Amino acid sequence: MKTQLLLSWFPAALFIAAASGCSDRAAPAYPDPYGLTRPKDFTAMRASSNNPDWDSNDDSARPIPGETTVLADLAGPGVVTHIWLTIADNEYGWPRLLRLRVYYDGSPTPSVDAPVGDFFAVGNGVEAEVESLMVRNSSAGRARNCYWPMPFHKSCKITITNEGRRRVTMLYYHVDWQKVPSLPRDTRYFHAWYRQALPAPADGSRYEFLNVKGRGHYVGTVMSVVQAEAGWFGEGDDFFWVDGRRPEIVGTGSEDYFNDAWGLHVNDGPLYGVTVAEGTGLGARMTAYRWHLTDPIPFTSALKAEMEHRGWTYNADGSVKSCFGERTDCIASVAFWYQEGIARDLPPVPYGSARLPHGNAAQIEVEQSLAEVKAAGGEASLIPELFWSKDVIFFAAEGPGAKLEIPFDAPEDGVYEVYTEVAQAGDYGIYTVLLDGKAPGAAQLEHEPGADVIERTQFDGYAPETYVGLAYQVGWPSLAKGRHTLTFVCLGKREASGGYNLGVDCIILAKTGPEAWAAAAAVTEPRRPAGSIADIGRALSDPDPITRGLAALALRDRGQESVAALDMLAAALQDSDAGVRMMAANALAAIGREAAPAVPALIDAASAEGQQVHVLRSVAAALGAIGKPAAPALPALRKIAQIPRAKWSADAAIRAIE
Repeated sequence: MKTQLLLSWFPAALFIAAASGCSDRAAPAYPDPYGLTRPKDFTAMRASSNNPDWDSNDDSARPIPGETTVLADLAGPGVVTHIWLTIADNEYGWPRLLRLRVYYDGSPTPSVDAPVGDFFAVGNGVEAEVESLMVRNSSAGRARNCYWPMPFHKSCKITITNEGRRRVTMLYYHVDWQKVPSLPRDTRYFHAWYRQALPAPADGSRYEFLNVKGRGHYVGTVMSVVQAEAGWFGEGDDFFWVDGRRPEIVGTGSEDYFNDAWGLHVNDGPLYGVTVAEGTGLGARMTAYRWHLTDPIPFTSALKAEMEHRGWTYNADGSVKSCFGERTDCIASVAFWYQEGIARDLPPVPYGSARLPHGNAAQIEVEQSLAEVKAAGGEASLIPELFWSKDVIFFAAEGPGAKLEIPFDAPEDGVYEVYTEVAQAGDYGIYTVLLDGKAPGAAQLEHEPGADVIERTQFDGYAPETYVGLAYQVGWPSLAKGRHTLTFVCLGKREASGGYNLGVDCIILAKTGPEAWAAAAAVTEPRRPAGSIADIGRALSDPDPITRGLAALALRDRGQESVAALDMLAAALQDSDAGVRMMAANALAAIGREAAPAVPALIDAASAEGQQVHVLRSVAAALGAIGKPAAPALPALRKIAQIPRAKWSADAAIRAIE
C-alpha cells in the first residue's frame, strides 16, 4: 500500500516531463502518470564515483579533512533527477560534518548548502531510515536518495566537503540527470539552506527557517532539535510571512506543522514524517520533515518562515513554570524552495563541528585503553576494522550478569552529554550501561499529560548483519575532572540472537551549556596552505594533521610542479595520520615519472606493518604513475595484490610498470 501511494503521488516526473519538452497535448487517454509510453527527447546521463578502470571495484572517494569532492560537474541545459549516496565514516556526527553544496550556471554562490544528513531528512549527525516522496533512506539510513528536481540552464556542480577531523573511509555516489534541448526561461532553481540556533536565544525571537528575497515557492522543511531542557519543547507555532504581509499561514504547534499530533512519534510517509523521536527528556533528539508538494507557498518578493521555540518550562524544584514558556533548545533546520535566479545574501552556514549539537564532541577510542578494561563473566579482546575502519573491544559474554568496565577521562568539571557507539551482530546481547557503577538518570519532571516520556535504559545489540554505529545515550551527567567508568551489564538476549556478546567502538563526551555552545560557534574553517611549492611543503610539518593533509592535497593539485617538494612528500609517507600518508602518495602520483626518487619511500610505505588499505591503494597508484623506474617495487606490489581490497590498484600498477 505504501509503495502504491508513493507512486500515485510522485510529482517530480511531471516537472521533469514539462522541463524536457514533453507536452500534455500528447497525453494518452489511458492512465500513464509517468508518461512512459510517450517519446522522450532528453538524454539520460549519470555522474558517479565509478573507477575509470572498469576492472577495479575501488569505486569510492575518500576525502580527507578539508577536501571537497566534486560529485558532478554538468553542462546544461539539464535537470538533476536523483542523487544517491552511501558513506562509511568513523567520526562521530559525520552526517552533519559532511557538507553538500550545489552551484548553478557558474554562480560562485551555492543554491544548496546543507549538511548531508539534514538534507536527507535526518539531523543531529545520526542515521535513520526515511520513506517519503522526495527523500528515501534505506539500509538503516545508510543508503540516501534524493528526488528533488534540480533544473539548470548552463551548468550544475555538486560537491561534498569533509569538514570533520577524520578521513572519510568511503564515499560512493550517483547523480542521475537528463540533458534536455532547452528549459523554459522562467524555470525556477531548486534551493536548500541550513540554519541553526545552538541554542535558541532567550530573547523573545522566533526561530527562522528562511528569510529570502525574490520570487518563488516554498516546498519543504526539515527541523531537528536536541532538548537542552527536560519537558515537551514543541508548543511553538509556525509563521509564514509572504511578501511582507501579516502572516496568513499560522499554525498551532510544532508537531502540528509536521502533521503529527500529541507529540512527535517516529513515522514516515509521502509528505511528512518523523525520522527521530526520543521523547521529552533532557538531551532527547528529534527530526521531522514536511514536504509542501500539494500546498506550496508562493511568494513574489520575499518569504520569511519561522517557528516559535516555546514549550513546557520548569522551576528549579521541578514544578511547572509554564506550559508555553520560551525554551533554549538546540535547533537546526533545512528549508527547501524554488525561486527565479540564484538566492543571494543568505546567512553563512557554520563550519564543521560548529554544527554539532554541542560542538565539542570528543571521540574516545576505547581500544586504546584495552589493557585497563575489566571483564567479568566473559573475555575482552580487540577486533580491528570490524566494520570499515572501526576497531572495537569485543566482549565474549557468557550470559546475563556479565560485565565489561571501560575507563575514560573527563577533561574538566562540567555537565556532559555522554554517548557510547556500539556494534550489532547476530550473536549480540541486550545491555544496560552504568556510569561510575550507578544507573545514570535525571530527576523526573512533571510533564504535559500524554507527553512521550521514553526511558532509554538499555540497547539491543542484535542485528541480522554486523554493523558498527548504534549510538546509545548514557545521559547528561555532571562529571568531575578525571577518571570515570562505563560498565556494560548484560541483561540477556532476544530469542533470535546466537549469543550474549558485545562490541564497543567508542565513548563520546560533549560538554553542554552556554560556555560550550559559545566555544563551538567560534569554530572556523582551516586555511589551506598556499604560496610557493616550498611554502606548501613546509606545511607538511605542521603540528595539526588537518593542515598537513591540506598541504599534501595542495601539492597534489599542483601536479608536476610539486616535484620541488619531492623529499618532503616522501617523508610524509611516514606521517602518523593515515589521511596524510594517503594524500602524500596521491601527490606523488600526480607528479608521475619524475617522482622516481621517491620509490624507496613508497616501497617502505607499502611494506609497513598494519598499513591502512587506502594508503596501500594510493601507494600502488603512485608506483604505477612512475612506471618502469618503479620496478624495484614489484615484490611489494605483488604482496599488496594478495589483499582483496587493494588487489585492483596493485594489479594496475604492476601492469603499468611491466
